[in-house]
Amino acid sequence: MIRIALPNKGVLSDGAVELVKEAGYRCTRTGRELSVIDSANDVEFDFLRPRDIAVYVSQGVIDVGITGRDLNLDADSPAVEVMQLGFGRSTFRYAVPNDSNITVEKLDGLRIACSYANIVKRDLKKRKAKAKIVQVDGAVELTIRLGVADVIADVVDSGQTLREACLKTIGDPVMTSEAVVIARSEETARQPKVATFLKRLNGIVLAREYAMIEYDVERKLISEASKLTPGIEAPTISPLNDPAWVAIKAMTKKHGLNSIIDKLSDLGAKGIVVTEIRTCRL
Repeated sequence: MIRIALPNKGVLSDGAVELVKEAGYRCTRTGRELSVIDSANDVEFDFLRPRDIAVYVSQGVIDVGITGRDLNLDADSPAVEVMQLGFGRSTFRYAVPNDSNITVEKLDGLRIACSYANIVKRDLKKRKAKAKIVQVDGAVELTIRLGVADVIADVVDSGQTLREACLKTIGDPVMTSEAVVIARSEETARQPKVATFLKRLNGIVLAREYAMIEYDVERKLISEASKLTPGIEAPTISPLNDPAWVAIKAMTKKHGLNSIIDKLSDLGAKGIVVTEIRTCRL
């Protein structure tokens, strides 16, 4: 039986549980239990604090886990990132008061408040800057107002929290983050049951990026239509009862899909239908 760690609360937890369930695993808690056993797939799911998952995985207590890239990289011994999951995206940035003239080139000698000390330490080392790190567990944006820091370094999603605190970001993002699967090593990720888990998750992640589009078009327009919907290898083209027309079916990226539909319609395509894909393997 393999052990897989899932976040026990928050946005990461919601996204991870939904993804794992779509991949065919039983991981739903009925209450606040710390673990759920999926005997059909020979997996035990452990629900842990997102920040702790990297610790357990890196020490080999847990085979693989889902957490944020930022949380993994902030661990003293980061685990190996083996898959990006496409949700929970954010950036990690420095921020200062709106009226401040501090820039990322002027961090020397300042006090930087954060909840991710190791990420900040590594970034300061790259910049060859020496600053005092003030580590707090939460509400980082309040530290400047309370007089314990000059700069903050924190995860930024929409930026609304910073705006409410009258703060602005400075410099480029220190890093970008999203939900990821981590393992103790690449070798761990190649273990049969772990590899199956990763393949199933990858099928769901890919399916979320694509849709299946089907439509009828005049045979003489096959070339032009195929350029709009090339599919993975090539579109599926099927004859219709009317020899002058064919049916075309292809996987298409969801991004820009409405524009493709507009162009197909302008080309003269009929019966354009788009359907969701639940899982796929490319």
